[in-house]
Amino acid sequence: MSLGVQTAWLFLLAIPIACIAWTVTHEAIFAEMVTYCKARSTDCKTLFARKFFYLFTCEYCFSHYVTAAFLLLTNFRLLLDDWRGYIIAGFALVWVANTYMSLYVLIRLNVKHERIENEIAEKLEEKVEQGDVK
Repeated sequence: MSLGVQTAWLFLLAIPIACIAWTVTHEAIFAEMVTYCKARSTDCKTLFARKFFYLFTCEYCFSHYVTAAFLLLTNFRLLLDDWRGYIIAGFALVWVANTYMSLYVLIRLNVKHERIENEIAEKLEEKVEQGDVK
C-alpha cells in the first residue's frame, strides 16, 4: 500500500474509533454502564479488576482497545508490512482518534458557549422590553 493510501486509511479508521470510544465513555445511552464501571474501578479489591472497569470510563484508555479491534478487523499496518506496522498503526490510530475527540470537545464547548450567550441576550432583551432594565 502506498504512503498516501496508508495515510487515508489512518485518518478514516480513526473516525469510527473515536466515535465508538466517545459514545461508550460519554454518551447517555451508556450512562448506567459508565456509572457502574466508575464505582467498580474504585471499589474492586484487585488491581486488575479496578483497571478493567476504569477502561470503560476513559475515552483515551478505551480507544486503545477499540483500535486493537479495528486492527484485527482490517489488518491495517502503517509504514511496515510486518508486526511492527501493526504497532505503529495502533499508536498512530489512537493519537488521531484522540485528536478527533479533542476537537469534538472544543466544538461542543463553543456551541454550548454560544447557546448560553444567546439565552442571556434573550433574557436581557425580555427585561428591556418589560422595562425592568434601562
